[in-house]
Amino acid sequence: MKFRSFLSALAAVFLLSVGQTASASSCGGSDHSHDTVVDIAASNDNFSTLVAAVKAAGLADVLTGKGPFTVFAPTDEAFGALPEGTVATLLKPENLDQLQAILTYHVVPATVMSSQIKDGDNFVETVGGNSINVKKGSDGVKIGSATVVAVDIEASNGVIHVIDQVLLP
Repeated sequence: MKFRSFLSALAAVFLLSVGQTASASSCGGSDHSHDTVVDIAASNDNFSTLVAAVKAAGLADVLTGKGPFTVFAPTDEAFGALPEGTVATLLKPENLDQLQAILTYHVVPATVMSSQIKDGDNFVETVGGNSINVKKGSDGVKIGSATVVAVDIEASNGVIHVIDQVLLP
């Protein structure tokens, strides 16, 4: 993916609904009102793989920008559940396009809080240009096949919702 097309995709505004399954305080609850989504992820040991991938993909500067962003952030445990060697392979320079495609599949160009959830299926477009289903049901909220485990971690340029799987476009 070209960096310019990534920036163009960020300019679009899409409505996303994300369900409330936990409170931001379950992930520390600190006042991060001046921190970006990248700053918050970098300050949490549960997102070290995600932060390394964002940096390797050259997306850190974009995600520390104005936004707004909604980031579905897989934990290190979620990355660890991928087949052995997958993360190391994705971090290689020759796989930059693939890594960017996966990471941009986790970002929506809007700030969407959990209170905006609608019951049922909600198809939204990611900054990578793919559609993903955000589904609220009696068993909680799913982003594709991933379960939302914490919501509404506010940042100066958006919000983070923690998920238990890496989403693959």
